[in-house]
Amino acid sequence: MLKIAVIGAGTLLGRELVEILETRDCSVLPLTGGPLTMDEELGDVVMFAPHPGLLEGIEMVILTETPASADLLADYHGRLVDLRMDADPALPVMPLAGGWPEGVKALRSRPTVEQVLAILPKLVGNLGEVGGTHLRSVAFLGDRGLDGLMEQTVAVFKGEDPNTEKLGYRAAFEVIPQVPRGRLVEVRVPAFHGDLLILHLSAPAGGKLTRLEAPDGVAWAEAPPSSREVAVNSNLLAHLSLCEEDRAGVLTLGFDPILWGTLVPLLRILGL
Repeated sequence: MLKIAVIGAGTLLGRELVEILETRDCSVLPLTGGPLTMDEELGDVVMFAPHPGLLEGIEMVILTETPASADLLADYHGRLVDLRMDADPALPVMPLAGGWPEGVKALRSRPTVEQVLAILPKLVGNLGEVGGTHLRSVAFLGDRGLDGLMEQTVAVFKGEDPNTEKLGYRAAFEVIPQVPRGRLVEVRVPAFHGDLLILHLSAPAGGKLTRLEAPDGVAWAEAPPSSREVAVNSNLLAHLSLCEEDRAGVLTLGFDPILWGTLVPLLRILGL
């Protein structure tokens, strides 16, 4: 039985981790990022305030929140997975396939969009140029995103100007385009969970696009998926619409950044 400590067990990602790991062959120690609050003591997940002594005998630590004490992990020598948005960029990222890399002690999560783009050649054959738009839900900000959008939505319904301090931008009923990164444009949309990637594909000169058999973790859909559908699906949902005699097409990909983008690859590298 794998002994795992989850630091930040009260966060959105932390709660999901504790719940799913407890259904596998794991002994899970849920830890907060700092001293316990009354809400955390009375919550659904029974958590403990972090202390170095609690990590004795723990084989793996998963970070979803920065611990209040910098010394918490000073004497810890087991494996570590850093799932925080500000994880150390010097850490190697989770592999796209297979289990835990031999000889590696610590890993950080791989951006979900990067994982999606990496499997494109396994979804569509004879692929040439790719460009498109990423419709990003607030789930990437965790509890801060969900709470912020909810509070802003309530304020808008009341006819008030929403407070943007929690999110840093107005999310309620707004779409916010970000600076393009190459051929990909990110647009933040007022949805809680479920991201969509709408890609415009073209084949090389003289070639035609072909739909391939879906690899593990992907399911072809009969229609473009909605953010609601992918928010509760552990698969990446894909839909391909071809045009110009199959020389071009639109590929719609729907995924949940926490469920598909983080939990599924984590379970894979842990062999669970």
